Amino acid sequence: MNFDFPYMLGVIPQILIYLPVTLLISLLSILLATVLGIIFALLLRAGKIPAAFAHLYISFFRGTPVLVQLLIIYFGLPQIIPSMNSLSAMNAVILGLSLNTSAYLAEIFRAAIDSVDKGQLEASLASGLSMFKACSRILFPQACRNAIPATGNVYIGLIKNSSLAFTLGVSELLAAGKMVATESLKFFEAYFAVALVYWALTIIFSELQRRLEKHLGKPYAG
Repeated sequence: MNFDFPYMLGVIPQILIYLPVTLLISLLSILLATVLGIIFALLLRAGKIPAAFAHLYISFFRGTPVLVQLLIIYFGLPQIIPSMNSLSAMNAVILGLSLNTSAYLAEIFRAAIDSVDKGQLEASLASGLSMFKACSRILFPQACRNAIPATGNVYIGLIKNSSLAFTLGVSELLAAGKMVATESLKFFEAYFAVALVYWALTIIFSELQRRLEKHLGKPYAG
């Protein structure tokens, strides 16, 4: 085995130059996916027609590969919707990852809402609170706490899926690794360096998630 360890360490700084792109894709996708996930979670609890639409949406985006979805959005949709020809590769990736991830988050959020005892909401309404205040003060805080573990895992999956951006020509971590590997022909070292960067990202995010869970798990006093 001829593994060039010093070379692998040396290319990490070159790869890290593209870290902001990966973080931007991940952050914007997380924000948009969360909003969409909440919307579709509420649709699942609405009437038959909205719920049927939400189930169809969730089934499609959970039942097809992320890469195929990205290719449909970036290369396919502009043929049907000419105005989408101006869609950049970066925005296509963000949109695709958001749509895919929201399908998973919708089910997580729905289950989290259902996990809260309905009696608490009824008691809040009976005590004189409006539906908005009852949901914002009683229902949603508990639902959010219950959803954090599964939601965090989905977010980590999104961060790793951001590596698919290179297939659309976006210069991010994996694309940087590919360029370095092509120049040196040391593919194992270059791609292993990329793997280490992604591994570090997931460790950091997992630690932040753990601390958030610990903070929210503290008994309320005040």
